[in-house]
Amino acid sequence: MKLFPTGHATHPQWRTAADLVLAQLRAQMARPDYARAPTLGILYINDHCADDAQALLDHLSAELPGVTDWSGTVGVGVCANNAEYFDAPALAVMLLDIPCDQYRVFSGVAPLPRAPTSGFVAHTALVHADGRTPDVAELIAEMAERTTSGSVFGGLAASRRASVQFAVGGSGNLAGHGAAGGVFDGGLSGVAFDARVPLLTRITQGCQPLGPARRITAAQDNVVLALDGEPALDVLLRTLDVTLGGDLQPAVQRVRATLAGLMDEHAGPGAPVAEHTGHFGTETRVRHIVGLDGARHGVALATQVQPGMRLAFCQRHPEAARADLVRICTELREELAPEESEPAAFVALAAQGAPSPSGAATPRAGRRIAGALYVSCSGRGGAYFGAPGAELQTVRHALGDVPLVGFFAGGEIAHHHLYGYTGVLTVFTEAA
Repeated sequence: MKLFPTGHATHPQWRTAADLVLAQLRAQMARPDYARAPTLGILYINDHCADDAQALLDHLSAELPGVTDWSGTVGVGVCANNAEYFDAPALAVMLLDIPCDQYRVFSGVAPLPRAPTSGFVAHTALVHADGRTPDVAELIAEMAERTTSGSVFGGLAASRRASVQFAVGGSGNLAGHGAAGGVFDGGLSGVAFDARVPLLTRITQGCQPLGPARRITAAQDNVVLALDGEPALDVLLRTLDVTLGGDLQPAVQRVRATLAGLMDEHAGPGAPVAEHTGHFGTETRVRHIVGLDGARHGVALATQVQPGMRLAFCQRHPEAARADLVRICTELREELAPEESEPAAFVALAAQGAPSPSGAATPRAGRRIAGALYVSCSGRGGAYFGAPGAELQTVRHALGDVPLVGFFAGGEIAHHHLYGYTGVLTVFTEAA
């Protein structure tokens, strides 16, 4: 698998930005280490381009006739390599070098079937969704059930203008699109991949727990009434070391800066917090606190809750988010390049044909990353990591200089959950 061509640019005129991207793509496709004839394009635009989405897609499709399939969406910002674009029209494009029989573009009007058809079996999927769609979290979970891995990745569109998605398959529009032209809003869309496409996904959390996870022992709708048998509001105030007596302003400010990390009832004892790091694990979904119920001493959240779930109050923490981002990049590098963990002496012995001492395994060649997709929360972008572009610079420093595009979303999708304040990093690799 060769490297995936990528291009990214910003310009007050979207057509000029698109032409700059096309120039980058063509230059890379002429190089021997990059794919020469990819057929699948991933297109992310920021919301300054949203009103021109159809014209932009038509322009790219006309200039890249060999790319017959497109998927993508809009974010409040787009990113690529070590750059972020928020404040002017911008787009980022990646062309994936994957055989046509190993992926399928889908949307709400041309959905991914529940049962395999035409010999294609979805193993996982890149999913883009409109956050205004009713029960979007349930739809994401249902989409994951249509894959053999039970896991998907992606994010929610985020826009201050039109909330658009791109979905073009095969020789043109997907069946049922009619005059949509591959640009539409609402529902879910994306690309399903079969098991032959080697990829790895990791999620990085942006919040740090303030205390231990407690079991919800009483709840109604979205109101947590009791944690470990104690009134939930009392637990929250004690965790924040504030009271509701006298001047309420300090308490109100602390509560507004606090979020709730939720875990399902079936999550194991080790699921709430990742071992050794203090960060939330992948089973935790962060939700806003939307109100306090003084009469019942409850805490209202921006989601439905049930007794048996576990909850840990938390706060956003830039340094913790940066450390966790480095952690997932390091884990990916170690998984793809196992020889880096072997002592140098073992490598030298193996090169001479000598057996490794003490039964040590002979180092194996690492797998190269052909391309990466990164979906980050819109609340993490910009200067949250200390300076504009700092988040993507952290990824590049930790993961290496690999082709990468992504967008800043209204919610992040990983496994079978909808997350918040997280980053979802997916890498496409050479076959093992």
